[in-house]
Amino acid sequence: MGHEILTPREMAEADRLTIEGGGFSGYRLMLNAGDAIARHVLAHHGGAAEVHILCGPGNNGGDGYVVARLLARRGVPVHLWALAEPSSGTDAARARADCLADCPLVPRPLQAFQPPRTGLIVDALFGAGLNRPLSGAAAEAIARANEAACTRIAVDVPSGLDGLTGQPLGAAFAAHATISFFRKKPGHLLYPGRQLCGQLVIADIGIGAETLAAMGPNCFENAPPLWVAQLPRPQAETHKYRRGHVGVFSGGAWSTGAARLAAMAAARSGAGAVTVLSPTDAMASNAAHLTSIMLHECNDAAGLQSFVEGRKVSACVLGPGFGVGEKTRAFGRALLELETPALVFDADAITAFKGEPQALRRHGGDLVLTPHEGEFARLYPGITAGNTPSKLERARKAAEIAGATIVYKGADTVIAAPDGRAAINSNGTPLLATAGSGDVLAGLIAGLMGQAMPGFEAACAAVHIHAAAARHLGHGLIAEDLPAALGPIIGRMIDHAEA
Repeated sequence: MGHEILTPREMAEADRLTIEGGGFSGYRLMLNAGDAIARHVLAHHGGAAEVHILCGPGNNGGDGYVVARLLARRGVPVHLWALAEPSSGTDAARARADCLADCPLVPRPLQAFQPPRTGLIVDALFGAGLNRPLSGAAAEAIARANEAACTRIAVDVPSGLDGLTGQPLGAAFAAHATISFFRKKPGHLLYPGRQLCGQLVIADIGIGAETLAAMGPNCFENAPPLWVAQLPRPQAETHKYRRGHVGVFSGGAWSTGAARLAAMAAARSGAGAVTVLSPTDAMASNAAHLTSIMLHECNDAAGLQSFVEGRKVSACVLGPGFGVGEKTRAFGRALLELETPALVFDADAITAFKGEPQALRRHGGDLVLTPHEGEFARLYPGITAGNTPSKLERARKAAEIAGATIVYKGADTVIAAPDGRAAINSNGTPLLATAGSGDVLAGLIAGLMGQAMPGFEAACAAVHIHAAAARHLGHGLIAEDLPAALGPIIGRMIDHAEA
């Protein structure tokens, strides 16, 4: 299964193109979907004492009727609960009629639904296209289902969950597993949707690769196939400066650790040379902790430009532990005026441009911004205060405004490029909720860009590798542990891709 992500509207378009192309009728797609769900139930819950299927009036309910018919024919005790009858002439109406004709099942009104003490509940009320809060019998039935000590399976997305934003629209079904079709949707991966979905299973229902190609999706689940071919690989004739020179700006004497974490991560990414650019008062502190990382005194924007241009720096990190104020803005502006190097602005460098994302646009070279939720709100108050509930769309708007790649950090980190491409990361881990881990990420992105990896791909790769390293290290990791774990992770990914 591919890594493309489709919005609910795009998924409806994929259905339409498949039907118009003569591949399958709409009813055949519904039968295929119901068959996939029934097979999952039989494979994983075949011994359930009883299965209660909640059916809505649309195509999601139609899937439910197909599931009911297939399970009943296999001897599974099935109970049907209907919110309303499907409209006459629809595929859902046909699925209901076929179900009732084939099996001795009598749908009961949803308002009378009472969950069993044991068994399985299948939520086939509403799909990903729902755009209003649930109310009445549907909301009450979901509340009762969520309180029951039963296994809960959702069809497509849990009812009450917006498949586009991952946000619940009031009451929402809390599934242990969700069976969806063809490709994932944003709401499957964005929190809290990811948690409400439980285990996610994507079933093949017969939509072809040619349909996907015709649609040209530009959102992806962040995974190695998207970027592993562009990971830097040292060549036989390479010397250290051909492998990239990364500059990391240090804060004052009492704020030097963050820059060193970023610098070490850049070095472990494979960059041939890394220099910490330090103010005078922090030189001794930095020198005491650095060995393979070089150190250079830098106190003002003029010194910054001289070093970057003279030493052929290919990427820079500004922000970790640097402080917020006019010096940060001056350094940021000086870097933005240069056509090279590639830039990563993190932490204080983002906050220093509070409310002025347009000021971060540059005419040449990659820029990556790495805000967490609070920093994003400070830099983009208009987007945060506006009516954009989707984290994916907020990131895209931010990337367009600043002309930069945005790494919108969190449990469901979104990476967005100015050209509209986006990726949702899915291997995040709470192990990274530790001081300094963001500094490591900033350095890793810069290290990859310093080796000529494009900004969007470098950001996607770094986010995934960063989380993979944390998972490898496990419980109790601290930020200092992360840089050394990066190299082996990158090496294994390259080896696997080239095997």
